[in-house]
Parts: sequence; C-alpha cells; structure tokens
Amino acid sequence: SFGILTSETMKLRSGTSKGEGNGDVDASSGMDPGMDSRVITIFGKKFNFVILVTHFNIFLYAACFWIQTGTLPYLTKKLGVDAVIYGYLQTTFAVVQLCGGPLYGRFGDLFGGQAALVLAFGAAAISYAILGVSYSIPVLFLSRLPSVFMHAMQGGQMVVTDMADSKNRADALGKLGLSYGIGMVVGPFIGGLVTKYSSEQTAALVAAAGSVLSILIVLIFIPKQTKMAHVEVKASEKSASSIFSIKKIMSLLAQPGALVLLTVKAVSGVPIGIFQSMFAILAMEKFGLAPEQNGFMMSYVGVITMIMQGFGLGILTKRFKEMSLITLSSFVLVWAYLLLAFVQDVTQLCLVMFPLCFGLTIKNVIISSALTHTVPDEDTGAMLGLNMAVNSLIRTVSPTVGGIMLNTWGYPSFGYVGFVASSLVFIYLYFIRKEPKDSNIHVSHTT
Repeated sequence: SFGILTSETMKLRSGTSKGEGNGDVDASSGMDPGMDSRVITIFGKKFNFVILVTHFNIFLYAACFWIQTGTLPYLTKKLGVDAVIYGYLQTTFAVVQLCGGPLYGRFGDLFGGQAALVLAFGAAAISYAILGVSYSIPVLFLSRLPSVFMHAMQGGQMVVTDMADSKNRADALGKLGLSYGIGMVVGPFIGGLVTKYSSEQTAALVAAAGSVLSILIVLIFIPKQTKMAHVEVKASEKSASSIFSIKKIMSLLAQPGALVLLTVKAVSGVPIGIFQSMFAILAMEKFGLAPEQNGFMMSYVGVITMIMQGFGLGILTKRFKEMSLITLSSFVLVWAYLLLAFVQDVTQLCLVMFPLCFGLTIKNVIISSALTHTVPDEDTGAMLGLNMAVNSLIRTVSPTVGGIMLNTWGYPSFGYVGFVASSLVFIYLYFIRKEPKDSNIHVSHTT
C-alpha cells in the first residue's frame, strides 16, 4: 500500500497505458504515457513511485500543518486573544474549509491530481506566510482565509484512490495516514523548538517554506492525471459552473450507502471535534503544559495513530468486513469516551488515548474507503470532498459548542457527550440496521 504494485494494479496500469477499451491515451489527456516506467524496486518489491512521492508530500504537509497548529494557541495568547476570540478564529478556519472541500474534490476530478495538490500546497504556503507576519488580531483572521483550498490530505487520498487497486484501498488510505502521522509527530516537535529558540511567527514561516518545497516536488514528480482508467472530460465541464454544481453534489449523496456513511461519520466525529477544539486551552489550564510539552503530547498522539494506520489497519481489513470494523470501532469509542470523562492528569490522558485513537482511526479510514466505492472512478475526488466537508462542518460548530460546554459543565462533559453519541451509533449499527453485520455497506462501481 506504500505504492506496492499488486498483479491487479499492474494489469490495470498496463491496460491504461495501452488504451485498452478506452482509446489511446495521448498527451492531451494529461496521463503520462510512460506511467509504467514510474516503478522502482526496493528490497525485491515493486513500488509505484508516484504514490511514494505522494506519501512524502503528505508527511511534509502534516509536519508543516502541525508546526503552525502547535504554535497557534501561544501566538494568539501573545497577541492578547481570549478564549472567545480564539473560538471565532477556529470557527473561521472550519467554515472556509467547509466551503472549499467539495469544490476541491470536484476540481481534482476535472483537472487531475497534480493541479489539485499544487492548489492545496499553494493555499497552505500563503496561509502560513500570512500567519508568520501576524502581529495583530485582524491579520490572524486573514491568515485563515487561504485555507479554503488547503486540502492536501484530500488530494493525497485522491491520488492513492486513483492508483491503488480497489481491494486494498482501505489499507492504502491507512498507509497514507501513517505518513501523515509521522509528520504529526515531527511537526509539533520542530514547532516547539523553533518557538523556544526564535518565535511563533518564525515557526509559521518555516511551515510556509515546507509547503513551497511540496509544490516543487508535485510539479516535478506527480503526473497531471493519476486515474488508472482514462476518463474523458469535456471542455465544457472544466468550468466554474461544473465545479460549483449543486446537482452533482446531490447525486453523490443519493448513491446507495453514501448518506448513511456520512451520517455515521458526522455523529461519531462531533465529540472528538469538540474535544480537539478545546484541547489547546485544556493543555494550558487543566494540564499545565508548556508549548514544548504540548508539542510532545501531540507527537505522542501522532505515534499511536501512526502505528494503528500503518500496521493495525492492514491486519484488520484482511480479516474483517468493513461493516464489522465500523461497528467494532463504535463499541470501543463508547468506553473510551466514558474513561475520558474521568481523566484527572496527563498520565491518565495518555492511557485513554490508546482506545480513543484505535476507534477513531478505524472508523475514519474505513468510512473514507467505503465512500469511494459508492461512486464511479471519475467522481471519487468529489466524494472524498464531501467526506472532508463533514470534518469541516464539525470543526465549524465545535469551538462554540466546546466553549459553552467547558464554561457550563466543565471538562467531564466532553467524555459524556462522546459516550452518548458513540452509544447511539453502536446501537444503530448493531441492533437496528437491517443488513448483515458482516457485510460491506458500500456498492462497488466500475467504469
């Protein structure tokens, strides 16, 4: 899944390069006629070089994102931002990402993986650069606006979905999460050190420089079109009206199983979204963590997620059906959130993070994979955009709701909300849903 080519993938790739059943692939399609030559051998195994490059870019994206994420709370505090304004700042970021997610996915379907990744890394570079020169609250808010197209993880998922064989898609997406997890470990550590020896603004500028490097890597190594099956796109479809098509979005939601998957993702994601939105404040006020200690804590969470996505997920997907794994993750989250409500110190929090990350990782990756199977190949990017839009919608409401919960009911309320939400999802999946418990909940399409 780190770009390892199975026999199925090799046959599909060979058929694509020869134009079998689709007509010859020429330069105008954006597909590299020499795609088969983009295979390298490491320790006797063949790897897809494009997917390997995508993994490195996702690592770099995650590192840069978490450099600025880890330093942002301390930069805002330095500029005199209180908890309410900080919540507004987080909400602004979530709203613009919510608006851009589905559009970005449709853009990738129409213009290809290379253009989509360049757009994402360009937006990230601009956002971090503005943050790096932020010495007032208005400029802080301005730095959030370019993030409307800052969807590099979604872009990476599009490339992997296009190039990995269907049977191993969940594992392939999980491995991409492993690369993100490594960046999540490295980023806060670097951000904490840069902040300690320089400033928060310098850390943001370092993140901007890393994003510019990613743009160069994409332009050099990622082909314009990454879909294995040649997809004809009419010139009339490459327009603003096509990208902003509400009709297209509604047709995706109407696909069998899609709305159920997105609903389960939303209900399960609200509790952790609320907790994450308030964690920066909790780290300082409840747990008394300094900037570098907060960075270490986020790195610790990244390590757990990395291990689960890189190794555990592949084992589970080979032994269990997707429906069973989603149900299992809901059951684990029920008790993980209940334990979270009783956490009193950092040590206890670290222990609870194991089952919490386990359940969330399984659910997020499996749902992402299942969603790409509900639509034809030419629409996988748009569906991944809707998947990301759910995350953005959660982040939109989470800061406000989290602030109210923290001020009204205190820290334990985060765990109790997660307990109730996960219990409802588990009851629905295990007791109410009519499909067999060991069946997949998606319908495969071929083009």
